[in-house]
Amino acid sequence: MSETLSDTQLVARCRGGDNDAWRTLVERFSRYVYAIAMQGFRMSEHDAEDVFQEVFARVYERLDSLREDDAFRPWIGQLTRRICIDRLRSGTREPPAEEELAEVADEDVLSQLEEAFDVHDALAALPEHCQEILDRFFARDESYRVIGEALELPAGTIASRISRCLVRFRDQYEAGSK
Repeated sequence: MSETLSDTQLVARCRGGDNDAWRTLVERFSRYVYAIAMQGFRMSEHDAEDVFQEVFARVYERLDSLREDDAFRPWIGQLTRRICIDRLRSGTREPPAEEELAEVADEDVLSQLEEAFDVHDALAALPEHCQEILDRFFARDESYRVIGEALELPAGTIASRISRCLVRFRDQYEAGSK
C-alpha cells in the first residue's frame, strides 16, 4: 500500500478507519518526525521517541481537524515542532527564551529536512531504472563508463537516460511540492 497511495489518499483512508492505512502513514512519516526532533531540535534518541509517540497519538486523535488531506505533511511537521518546543521548555528549570528556541530549531535545517523528504518521495515514485541510474550518477558519483558497465549499456547511452530520468524526476518533484 505504501508505494501506491499518495499522502492525500492515505490520509483519507485513515479518516475512514482503515488500520492498514494508519500503519502505512506512521511508517511513511516516522523518519520525518524523528528527523525534525533529532536533527532540527538536537534531541536525544529517548526524547525523540517520546516526541514520536506524542505526535502520532495527537495525529490519531486530531486527524479529523485537518482541513485538507493534502496538507498533512506541513501539519505533522508543525505539530512535531510544537511538541519539540514544549518538551524543551518543560525539560528545563527556567523556560528558555523564544530566541534560544529559535536557535535550536534552525529553520534552515528544518527546510533542508523537508526538501530531502520531498526529493526522496519524488525519486521513489520514479521507475526503478530511473532510480538506479540517478542514484549511481548523483549519489554514488559513478562515471558514465562505470554505470554503462554495471547496467550493460553503452556509455554513450547513459547521458541521454540520465537526462530523460531527470525530466521525470523534475515533473514528479514539482507535482509533489504543490
